[in-house]
Amino acid sequence: MELVLPGIGLTFWMVLVFGLLLFLLKKFAWKPILSALKERENSIEEALKSAEAAKDQLSKLKSDNEALYKQAREERDQLLKEAKVMKETIISDAKKSAEDEGKRIIQAASEEINKQKAVAIAELKGQVASMSIAIAEKLIGNQLANNDQQKTIITSHINDLNNTQQANA
Repeated sequence: MELVLPGIGLTFWMVLVFGLLLFLLKKFAWKPILSALKERENSIEEALKSAEAAKDQLSKLKSDNEALYKQAREERDQLLKEAKVMKETIISDAKKSAEDEGKRIIQAASEEINKQKAVAIAELKGQVASMSIAIAEKLIGNQLANNDQQKTIITSHINDLNNTQQANA
């Protein structure tokens, strides 16, 4: 039975060595082990805090990015609106300029037509005057004997002139 039950001396020495081991561990090993565990716990806690801070910073950056994206979209829309307004302004200015140019060309053409008309009327008056002179020369050249014949010729020429003027008008 000795194998099953240890002897008192062996038990004493085992308890003494175990106590000494516990004393030495407590004196020299527990403090460094516990401080290392505490340090490890603190570093893990700091890592968790920094991860949480990084997560918060990431969410803040994400919201900032969304705000910048929204602002960029608004600026793009504003630029598109301004470009559309500018396009419409340019088109309306071009139309107005074309209309003004057309009116100016029409005015110039009208003035040219009026000048040509005045020149034609002056030429016509000159021709009428020369024809009148030619008629007068013929009348003077012919010695008319009586007054009745003179009145008939003058009336005929006046009627011809009136008909010509009515046809021209």
